[in-house]
Amino acid sequence: MHLHDVWFVLIAVLWIGYFFLEGFDFGVGILTRILARDERERRVLINTIGPVWDGNEVWLLTAGGATFAAFPDWYATLFSGFYLALLLILVCLIIRGVAFEYRAKRDDAQWKRNWDHAIFWCSLLPAFLWGVAFGNIVHGTKIDAHMEYVGSFWDLLNAYSILGGVVTLTLFTFHGAVFTALKTNGEIRERARALALKAGVVTALAALAFLIWTQLHHGDSWSFAAMVVAVLALVGAIGMNQIGREGWAFILSGVTVVAAVAMLFLSLFPDVMPSSLNPAWSLTVSNASASSYTLGIMTWVAGFMTPVVLVYQGWTYWVFRRRIGVQNMPA
Repeated sequence: MHLHDVWFVLIAVLWIGYFFLEGFDFGVGILTRILARDERERRVLINTIGPVWDGNEVWLLTAGGATFAAFPDWYATLFSGFYLALLLILVCLIIRGVAFEYRAKRDDAQWKRNWDHAIFWCSLLPAFLWGVAFGNIVHGTKIDAHMEYVGSFWDLLNAYSILGGVVTLTLFTFHGAVFTALKTNGEIRERARALALKAGVVTALAALAFLIWTQLHHGDSWSFAAMVVAVLALVGAIGMNQIGREGWAFILSGVTVVAAVAMLFLSLFPDVMPSSLNPAWSLTVSNASASSYTLGIMTWVAGFMTPVVLVYQGWTYWVFRRRIGVQNMPA
């Protein structure tokens, strides 16, 4: 296996980790306006992700940095062609982070209400737009012979990519509802389980259509295996949620995210950005990669630093593993 193949796999792992972790806190952010009935319940939801949301975003920064260093042509084409969509995601992530930190700075109902709207919309929009972005990456975009995107913003809003956005939005909402049921107690826990069932059914319908579409047009035997795992894990997560096994439900909803994103990357390889104008103009792991020397240095750095980051983040989740409820929130 060449180093550029190794780094394609590593970047896939980084995106899988990001969607697994950021997926449930996007979902919790959406639920702050759907599940929570009052200020105390909203604080419960925010506190379930309060210690971890910023650490989850490190996976995005690492994925972006790794793409820039390992596949500079992929990075250049992706970030120039998807500029408006990615800028909107970035603005949402900034506002969302500020909202988490500032909503409790003033004891004023209107102040908190404004930041609550920011948390909701800046969780919902990225959850949808990431699916649109990856739908376009897999489906193919207008890339010319010079590795430049020559389409418009509106070309990115096609049926396949919009369905991908619906899938990520509903899947992250389901993932967040299962996480909420796992991390809370009392009435809010029961309502989270009930909402997870509804979100899970909608997710199953949208995801099945999207995954089958992907398999028929871009898949192979490996992507088919990943699709089967994703579908079975989602059904299992819904079932475990119904019988109150929140731990298993969260694990299986996480497996759904992992398998679904893995399927997209398996469908993509060896391309990194297919051209819809001419397959010969597609960016691949070989023609878009950095030099072997650069990839070699990156491999040594990643081999040393990745275990450190994983241990630290795992320790964070272990420290904040207990359930919380409205009784833990001061009146």
